[in-house]
Amino acid sequence: MPGENLSRDEARERAALLSVDGYEVSLDVRSAVGEDTGDGPRTFRSVTTIRFRCNEPGASSFADLLAPSVTAVSLNGRDLDPSEVFDGSRILLEDLAADNELVVDAQCAYSRTGEGLHRFVDPEDGEVYLYTQYEPADSRRVFANFEQPDLKAPFRFEVRAPEDWTVWSNGAGERHDQVWRFAETKPISTYITCVVAGPYHHVTDSYERVFEDGTRLEIPLGALCRKGLAKHFDADDVFLVTKQGLDFFHDHFDYPYPFGKYDQAFVPEYNLGAMENPGLVTFREEYIFRGKVTQASYEARANVILHEMAHMWFGDLVTMEWWDDLWLKESFADFMGAFSLVGATRFTDGWITFANRRKAWAYRADQLPSTHPVTADIRDLQDAKLNFDGITYAKGASVLKQLVAYVGQDAFLEGARRYFKRHAYGNTRLGDLLAVLEETSGRDMGAWARSWLQTAGVNSLTPQVVLGADGRIEELAVIQEASVIAPADHPELRPHRVAVGLYQRSQVGALERYARAETDVAGARTVVSELAGADAPDLVLVNDDDLTYCKIRFDETSLATLREHLGGLTDPLARALCWSALWNLTRDALLPARDFVGLVLRFAGRETDIGVLQMLHAWAESALVHYAAPQWRETGGRALAEGALAELRQAEPGSEHQLAWARFFATAASAPNDLELLKGLLDGTEEIAGLEVDQELRWAFLEPLAAHGVADERALAAELARDDTASGKRHQVRCLAARPSAAVKARAWEQVVDSDALSNALVEATIAGFGQSSQRELLAPYAPRYFEAIERVWTERSIQIGMDVVRGLFPALQDSPETLRAADAWLTAHEGTAPALRRLVLEARDDLARALRGQECDAAAGTSAG
Repeated sequence: MPGENLSRDEARERAALLSVDGYEVSLDVRSAVGEDTGDGPRTFRSVTTIRFRCNEPGASSFADLLAPSVTAVSLNGRDLDPSEVFDGSRILLEDLAADNELVVDAQCAYSRTGEGLHRFVDPEDGEVYLYTQYEPADSRRVFANFEQPDLKAPFRFEVRAPEDWTVWSNGAGERHDQVWRFAETKPISTYITCVVAGPYHHVTDSYERVFEDGTRLEIPLGALCRKGLAKHFDADDVFLVTKQGLDFFHDHFDYPYPFGKYDQAFVPEYNLGAMENPGLVTFREEYIFRGKVTQASYEARANVILHEMAHMWFGDLVTMEWWDDLWLKESFADFMGAFSLVGATRFTDGWITFANRRKAWAYRADQLPSTHPVTADIRDLQDAKLNFDGITYAKGASVLKQLVAYVGQDAFLEGARRYFKRHAYGNTRLGDLLAVLEETSGRDMGAWARSWLQTAGVNSLTPQVVLGADGRIEELAVIQEASVIAPADHPELRPHRVAVGLYQRSQVGALERYARAETDVAGARTVVSELAGADAPDLVLVNDDDLTYCKIRFDETSLATLREHLGGLTDPLARALCWSALWNLTRDALLPARDFVGLVLRFAGRETDIGVLQMLHAWAESALVHYAAPQWRETGGRALAEGALAELRQAEPGSEHQLAWARFFATAASAPNDLELLKGLLDGTEEIAGLEVDQELRWAFLEPLAAHGVADERALAAELARDDTASGKRHQVRCLAARPSAAVKARAWEQVVDSDALSNALVEATIAGFGQSSQRELLAPYAPRYFEAIERVWTERSIQIGMDVVRGLFPALQDSPETLRAADAWLTAHEGTAPALRRLVLEARDDLARALRGQECDAAAGTSAG
C-alpha cells in the first residue's frame, strides 16, 4: 500500500515541520461482541482529534491511518472529502495553519494478527477480549495520528464498551454508563499508548515509597488475565517482583515513577514477550503457568517484568528520536532486567542465565550476514520491525555490562540519573547519552562508542600460554580476532575489560579457580603480566565472570580438560560460560556435533542451574537436528533418548530437574519402546516416581506421539475435550500439524500460506507442528513451494504474519547444497524485493550454510573415529 512504510527521511521532515499539543481519541468497541456478519472485516468506530502546530503556515503534511474506511475528515473546521485525502494509509493535510485541529472519524478493523486492536474469542466460554499492540507503528490501525516516536504528546482516551466489560488505558479511568474516560497522559509516543478491554479477571494491590525528603509516592497496582486463567494466576508473585523492581529503580534512578498507576495485563495470542506501555504493561499470557514449571520459568517472567519496568524510564520517559537508536531503550532495559533481577529479587543467579541464554541469541545474530551495529541504520518501518533482534537487545545489554566495567557502576548510574532529568518527556540520540557518561566518568566515550556501538561483529578471545622450565606460567597472552563472518566488512578489534581465570583440578576432582587477573585487552595480542609465575593451569577461562561480549576460545590443554572434567567446574557461572563457548565452537564447525552431544550426555546430569540445563537440552537437540552428519543422526538420537530417560529415572522425584528431563525425553523419543512409555505415562499404565503428568506435560508427550503416528486425530480431539481452553486449542493445532501424513502437511500449508483464516497464535502453532525433524522426506516437496510463495505472502499479509511464515517455513530440514542453491537463486532473482523480506531469507540461508559446515565437520570426525 503506498505510504504505509514510513521512511526515516519522511519522519524527519514531518518532525521539523510539526509539533503536537495533544490527542483526544474516542473508540466504540461495542461491535466486538455479537455475531460476525461475514461482510468484510469486523470494525469499530474511531474518532480522533489532534491539535498540532505547523511552523511553516501554508505547508502540507500528512497523518497516518490504516483503516478500511473513513467517514469524515475535518481540518480547522473545513470538511474534507475522505475519498480525496485518504489513500488507505495516509491523510493528506494541505494549507496548514500555525495552529491546527484535525478530526478524523473512521471505521477501523479489529485484528487477528496481534497488530493494532486484537480481538480474541475464548473457546472455553465464548467471552471476547481486546487489547492493543503497536510497536513500532500499529497505533495507526486504531486511531489517526502522527506515527513516529519523536512527535510525543499528551493523550486522552475515551472508550465505549459493553456493559459487563472493564476497560483500561495508560491513565486512570472512570466509568460513566457505557463510557470509560481516562486521565490525560504525560507526553508519550504513539506506539506506547494502550487500551485493554473485556471481562478480564482483575487483582489489585498498591506500592508505597517515602523518599528521603519526606515526599510520599503511592502507585496503584493491578494485574489482569482472562477469566479462564484466573485459577492459575499467581498475582501475588507478580506483585512481589513488581514492588521489588520499583524499590530497586527508585534507589538507583533518583527519579520517581512518573506515570501514576501500574497495571500489568496478561493477554491472549500476544506476539511479543511484553510491551512497556506506561501505566499498562501488556504480557503474553503464557507467563501464567497452567502446570508445573521450573524456577527458570519464574526467573524468566521476573526478568520480563523488570525489563518492562526499566522502560518506564529508558524508553517511555526518555525516548529515542528514531528507530536507529532503538538500543537506547531495548539494550538498557535488557541490561537493567538482569541487573535488577540479581540486585532485588530471589533470582540472584540472573547473570548466569544472561551469559548462557541471552548472549547466545546475540552471538547468533551478530554472525549473520544481516549483522548491524548496535546503533543501526533504520531506513523505514520494515527495517525497524526486524531490528527487534539479538543485537539490539542482548548484544546491546552485553555492551552495557562491559561499559559498567569500563567506567564503573557509580559513574554509569549517575549518568543515567542526569540523562533522565535532562531529557524527561523528550527524545534523544546516541550523543545525548554519551555526553552525560563523559561528565560522570571523565572518560572520552567517543572511541568506546565507535568500537562497541557503531561497528558490527563479535570478537573471539583465545588464551596463549607459555610455560617455563619450572612448569609455571612464563607468559600468558590473550589473542583477539575479528568477526569470522565477512571479516572484510567487520574487522574491528575492540577494547575489552576482561577477567582471566586460571583453574586447576583438586585432589577430589573439582575444577576450581586459583588465580584471576582483570585487565584491558586491546589489539591483536595482549599480555596479562599479572599471571606470570602462576602455577600451570588445567583450564584458562578468558572472560571469566562474563565482563565483556566476546566468543571464548580455548587453548588445547583447556579444551582437553573440559572434555574430561567439565562437570567438575564448581563455579556455576564459569560452567555456563564454558558450555556457551563449546556451543559456539559447535556452531562454528570447530567442534563436531557428536562431541557436543557426548558432553551433554556425560555432564548435563551434574548441572545444578536449571536454566543452564534446559538450555543444554535445546542445544543438544539443535546439534542433532542441524549440525550432526545425516548418517549419525539415528545413532545420536537414540543416545540422547537413552541418556534422557536414564537421567529422568535417576532425578530426585518431584524435582524441577526431573521435569526438565521428562520434557527433554519427550523431544528425543522416537523408538517404539520410548513412545510406548510416553503413551503409558499418559494413560496411567506407566509411572515414574514423583513425576506429575499435568495437562501441559500431557501435551508435551502427545506431540512426539502425533509426529510418529501413534496419536491420531481422534486421540487429539479427546485431549482437547479434556482441555477445552485457548491453550488446549493451540496445543491441539500444533499436534494435528505434526502428524506424518502428506494430506496433513498439505492442509497445514494451505491454512498458513494460502489462507488468512487462522489467528496469529494458530499460525504459529501450525508452523511449529509442520516442521518435524523426523519427517524430512515428507516435507521435501515444500522447499520449492516455499520460494514460489514467500513474495506473495509478504505482499498480501501483515508484516507479523509475513515474518512468521518466511522464518518458520524456510526449508531448513532440507539441509542439502540443492536447498542452498535454491535460496541463492531466489535472492539473485529478487534483488529488488522488499529489503526486510530479503533479510529474512538471507538469514535463513546463512543458518543453512552454517548447518552444512557443521555436518561436514561432524562427518569428518566420524570418519576419523572409524
